[in-house]
Amino acid sequence: MELVREGFSLRRLISLSHISAGFIAVLVGYSSSAVIIFQAAAAVGASEQQIASWLWALGLGMGCSSIGLSLYYKQPVLTAWSTPGAALLVTSLSGLSINEAVGAFLFSSLLITLCGLSGLVDKLIKWIPQSLAAAMLAGVLLQFCLQLFTALESQLLFVGPMLACYLLVRYALPRYVMLISLMLGCSIAYALGLLDGSKLSLDLARPEWISPVLSFQAMVGVGLPLFIVTMASQNMPGIAALHANGYRPPISPLISWTGITGLLLAPFGGFAFNLSAITAAICMGKDADEDPSRRYWAAVWAGVFYVAVGLLGATVVSVFSAFPEALVMAIAGLALLSTVANSLATALAQPNGRDAAVITFVATASGFSIGGIGSAFWGLSLGLLVHYFAAYLARCK
Repeated sequence: MELVREGFSLRRLISLSHISAGFIAVLVGYSSSAVIIFQAAAAVGASEQQIASWLWALGLGMGCSSIGLSLYYKQPVLTAWSTPGAALLVTSLSGLSINEAVGAFLFSSLLITLCGLSGLVDKLIKWIPQSLAAAMLAGVLLQFCLQLFTALESQLLFVGPMLACYLLVRYALPRYVMLISLMLGCSIAYALGLLDGSKLSLDLARPEWISPVLSFQAMVGVGLPLFIVTMASQNMPGIAALHANGYRPPISPLISWTGITGLLLAPFGGFAFNLSAITAAICMGKDADEDPSRRYWAAVWAGVFYVAVGLLGATVVSVFSAFPEALVMAIAGLALLSTVANSLATALAQPNGRDAAVITFVATASGFSIGGIGSAFWGLSLGLLVHYFAAYLARCK
């Protein structure tokens, strides 16, 4: 059998830069917010088996959708769970049964699906200049880069060599800089006794069906806010990440598939799926591949790791939890430095649009929230207001 068919080759499939970028994306995604999933599940009294089922559904949904969409469009399309949505669930599920919660998940996913099928998302995207999309993405990612230096302050002997390694290897072996930096970090963490092996456990997850109950209170109080938060705080930055890195897949089908994935997996705990911004940016940078047309393989590998995490359930989460916090903060910050730089360059490229771009960047980076909707949405809204007001004044002259 030939190894090369219609552009497919073993070299494309097995590339250390693709594998490392995909692994780091999953590492950052799970390490930064997996604990919120446990808290959300606990809020409705989920059992250990049901929590494992939630992880199974989320991992399988993110993995299959990421692999399928990336291979189909040949662009790095990475999906994720809604982290702001999970945080919303922690505070809003109290008093509801787990069956009512699943009903709310289905309602939210249905709204996302209809939003994609109606073409409403594509219409909105045409009104967003690329400079503002890049500015919003830079604002979203900035906090992760700042955490690198926060970790450097608290763990100088640990994070310092990782930063030095990154700066040196980036010029010598740019494709493998993140893999080498991660390996060095793990080695130093082991030498310093910072790896917590007591948290490791072996446990396979099994799906557990939870019959949904459609409650008006749950749909309006949980399902509708979950839809708004997922679309505004997750899908919009995810779209911005694609556009800021030069990728223009049709958005409506992507949104539709994330909603359909939620409809299929909500009864097993898949509460919300959306386009990823932060972890996707790791798969879209030069560290994943110098050739932008091949970076989708990094997203494919991320999907493979997502599926593995889902099948293994709490086992892989326990592995991630064994890593020290400083390692996760450092590797995430290093992985996103180039993306922030490229996004800022795009955002500020045109002098007549810098005011709107700066407003978008600063407001998004501030992290403020109004009505449960995060700063990414409000930063973009303010930027658009400034942009179109300036355009109106220019036409009036």
